[in-house]
Formats: sequence, structure tokens, C-alpha cells
Amino acid sequence: MRHKPSKLREDILRSVQEIESFCHGRTFHDFQEDRALQLIVERELEIIGEALARLRRDHPDLSEQIRDIHKIIGLRNVLAHGYDVLEHEILWDIVQNKLTLIKHDIQMIG
Repeated sequence: MRHKPSKLREDILRSVQEIESFCHGRTFHDFQEDRALQLIVERELEIIGEALARLRRDHPDLSEQIRDIHKIIGLRNVLAHGYDVLEHEILWDIVQNKLTLIKHDIQMIG
């Protein structure tokens, strides 16, 4: 089944918004100590990665506009299959420094 780019875009933006909302005003220490927050972030990053994998498969021309798409999809695979090797520092760096880039790129594909 071919997924509509608008639906994938909506799913990604919703996940970014959820992460931003739950992490607003939080610190890395908060993240390390709050298992529920970790699970929320992990799940929303999984959704972003899966939606981007579908975008790349179904709409390769659009996916080319997303910087580091292969890294984001790779992170989704680690989250799903390598749960025991997750590093909180990497996840927090994504929350603090990469989500804005993902959101920007997704908004640009309109």
C-alpha cells in the first residue's frame, strides 16, 4: 500500500510536537531519571523513523529533501531492535538539536 505524503508528514509533525511538548523545560538529568519520558521520546522517534522509511520507499523524490534521512531511519531500527544499546546522551542530543531540522525539512516538502 502506497502511503500519502501528506499523512506521513502529519504523523512526523505530530510526533515532533509531542516530543517538544513533553521535553519542554526539561533537562538531560530529568530525561535520565524519568523512564516515562524516555519511553515517550523513544516511541515518537520510532514513529518518525517509520514514517520516513515509508516516505523513502513510496516517494523517493520527496525523501531526498530530508537531511540525514538514512540516520533517522537507522535510529528507528535501533530503537525497535537494539533497545539494549540505547544511549541517553544520543537521544537527548536529537531532542535538543535535531528535531528542529527534521521539522523544518518536513514542512518544506509541504
